[in-house]
Amino acid sequence: MALIPWKPFGDLDRFFGEDEWMAPMFPRMTINQPAMDVYETEKDVVAELNLPNIDPSKINVTVEDNTLRVSGSMEEKKEEKKKDYWRKEIRKGSFERMVRLPVAVKKDKVEATYEKGVLKVVMPKAVETKKESTKVKVKPIGK
Repeated sequence: MALIPWKPFGDLDRFFGEDEWMAPMFPRMTINQPAMDVYETEKDVVAELNLPNIDPSKINVTVEDNTLRVSGSMEEKKEEKKKDYWRKEIRKGSFERMVRLPVAVKKDKVEATYEKGVLKVVMPKAVETKKESTKVKVKPIGK
């Protein structure tokens, strides 16, 4: 008699992991989204994306409304011979990543570089105005 391990959430795993109709709600499952790190230094906000084997001219970087948007396309090479894949995880086609920035940045000073398959976007922080608070007196009504 063989023992089969019980997975109490197995049905949910299959529901969220395999069903194509869920793609609009969970786009990460079907859309090509390169890995991204976003971190803050003393002077900059920096985003790094893994984009191996892509032509840098096919990458679009914009900063608008305190949001970084990186998009582009990874073209598939034309194959002369059909392949019978056992597993295909390398995605080709268009991609887009958007991230809300933690602080305001100087949009006109943003720089992007591409080296060894990594896109690095350096966004200098905008000078923040000193935050001042004002005490407001609360007046009772009806007394």
